[in-house]
Amino acid sequence: MSFIPEIETKSKSEIKSFQEELLVQSIHYLKNNSPFYQRHFATHQIDSKKIKTLEKLIEIPPTTKDDLHNFNWDFLCVPRNKISDYTSTSGTLGKPVTIALTEKDLHRLAYNEMISFACADANPNDIFQLMLTLDRQFMAGIAYHEGLRKLGAASIRVGPGSPQMQWDTIQRLKPTGLVAVPSSMLKLIDYCEQNKIDINKSSVAKVVCIGENIRDENLKLNSLSQKISERWQVKLYGTYASTEMQTAFTECSCGRGGHHHPELVILEILNADNSPVREGEVGEVTITTLGVEGMPLLRYKTGDMAQLFMDPCSCGRTTVRLGPILGRKQHMIKLKGTTVYPPAIFDILQQAKSISDFVVEAFTNELGLDDLKISCVSSDEINALKLVKDLFQSRLRVVPEILFTTPKEIEAMQSSPQQRKIQKFIDRRK
Repeated sequence: MSFIPEIETKSKSEIKSFQEELLVQSIHYLKNNSPFYQRHFATHQIDSKKIKTLEKLIEIPPTTKDDLHNFNWDFLCVPRNKISDYTSTSGTLGKPVTIALTEKDLHRLAYNEMISFACADANPNDIFQLMLTLDRQFMAGIAYHEGLRKLGAASIRVGPGSPQMQWDTIQRLKPTGLVAVPSSMLKLIDYCEQNKIDINKSSVAKVVCIGENIRDENLKLNSLSQKISERWQVKLYGTYASTEMQTAFTECSCGRGGHHHPELVILEILNADNSPVREGEVGEVTITTLGVEGMPLLRYKTGDMAQLFMDPCSCGRTTVRLGPILGRKQHMIKLKGTTVYPPAIFDILQQAKSISDFVVEAFTNELGLDDLKISCVSSDEINALKLVKDLFQSRLRVVPEILFTTPKEIEAMQSSPQQRKIQKFIDRRK
């Protein structure tokens, strides 16, 4: 299926005009219905009627995660009896935030994932095995399920679970695709190899990868995705989304970044001064939701750092594309003058084939500076240690403390009753 919304093939100027019409409607809606933005406009003396172009957005101070934490229910624009579903953020950077959706928002969410799956070459004949939780107020679970329904495809709601359970379901129900965290795919591959199963004879042909990057900043497959591709000949598609923006950026088959859907969100990449960065520069992903009824957001800074790609894509879409998330702003680490984000550290560790799992911990040392400790599981500790030290020295010019431990201890470090996601990075800095 090659379903592409018409607006996503228009010229840059046509897309801009289209978004400006929706922006005016959105600001009018916020002015009339949002207690938070009514106060925000008054505090900063914003004449909302004058915000009619994308260039004018810069006059409005951004909304932050702290605003959502501190004034969560002031963002609600509808009576509580219009809420159809309560979702929440994962709480990775603090206390979870509730995002309430109306029936209209649920339809918008399904549309978002329908066009995202279509972007990843899904079609009504596909069957996708969902290897992620659909409970615990996780928006992504319901989004993928409803998006597949709207596309006309089928879903298998397996959820997270043991590789044996995942493989048994693949054998029994013959899915053509997966929605999965890439590192969980490695565990599935390991299980099949240990049990002398040829995973390349399975029905699975494509995987929508969530939660972890599959590309580096130059859009080349990173170490994690290379590990997968070397052993399992499936097509990998990266995707990025957040609960707050209720929108996804998903790769097409060209693998040139996640496509922007201008009918759903206005996208900005901002520097530390809250101004748009120049093309090719890294900045903070900042979004304005379009068409959201329950909890719309205006210039919301996600905390995720990335860059835009503006050159044309051969898939036919003319929209900009969002590069891989290089890290979260709050997770930036300074090691002896070198600035690094956790995904870059993950990529180094994933180059050691004998390392099957790890946890990276950041802490404040006795000098008050950032430092790292890395705990790993490896089948060849001596060679893995040498390789990883060499890689850190050559790429970051810094060698952190590296320890080896057991799979059980790593699993305990990664898991938390309060978290929906596996934690590969733990920030213990003061």
